Amino acid sequence: MGTGFVVRENGWVVTNLHVIAGADRAVVTFPNKKSFPVIEVLSSSAAHDLALLRVEARGLPVLKLADSEKVRPGDAIVAIGHPLGLEDTVSNGLVSAVRQLGDLTALQISAPIAPGSSGGPLLNERAEVIGVATAILRGGQNLNLGVPAKYIQPLLVNQAPVTLASLAAAARVKEANEASDGPPLPKIMRHVPHHELTVWKGCDEAALKLVAHGISEAIDVGAPLYNDGNFAACYHVYEGAALDIERRLPKTCKGPQQALAAGRKQASKLDESSAQAWAIRDAFDGLTGALVRRLTLQPH
Repeated sequence: MGTGFVVRENGWVVTNLHVIAGADRAVVTFPNKKSFPVIEVLSSSAAHDLALLRVEARGLPVLKLADSEKVRPGDAIVAIGHPLGLEDTVSNGLVSAVRQLGDLTALQISAPIAPGSSGGPLLNERAEVIGVATAILRGGQNLNLGVPAKYIQPLLVNQAPVTLASLAAAARVKEANEASDGPPLPKIMRHVPHHELTVWKGCDEAALKLVAHGISEAIDVGAPLYNDGNFAACYHVYEGAALDIERRLPKTCKGPQQALAAGRKQASKLDESSAQAWAIRDAFDGLTGALVRRLTLQPH
């Protein structure tokens, strides 16, 4: 899940490239709950982590792009997005600094963002887009980064439309080539459970946030370890995170506790640490899928 915003009334939507990376299909849902499949990726920039999508919609309200070259530290901003799947969250803050990261200019911002905020607009006091919420600096308090709006303009002019499926296929080929010199990874048969929405019975919003954040943190730490061939370390990270989430959830929120416990139990029956890691990852992904459906279908 991620966030995006409309830049042309005929269905042009900007988001971060990493929001759609690896996906064969995607759906854009608007505040009125109308949803449209992404028809194509009109253009993208891996260097700036941006993508311009097109959906079959007309007459959409459009956000105006500001001159991000005029942005200065201390400018007030507002971020709008869906952090951890919590829809239409508005947060305010300041432009803390304008950083030069190699060839890339980045906006350091104090407005709180979280996974799910990616691709959301950073607005000035005139409701103009000065940038796109992109990254979180872990270990810091409100240390977040945005891509300046100036990088969006080339996407609107220089287009080479492709389908999501072809973009994902190209990314998989690139990833395979880059990993060819790394450690061989074992082939694993996935068994991701499908949970009904009743799995969240008795779970309040704080519990949902705890599950989403705990799983996200575990994967951020464990997946790189696994990809480096350190399967045992990945498994221990996943197992520890699952236990921590189970213990911190309220007693009324039994569904996620049981799902994570089932993943740990399945892992304990296996001999190889790579398979153990995937057993708990399957439990994580099963809950994540159920969380996405729960947040998408909840009434307002």
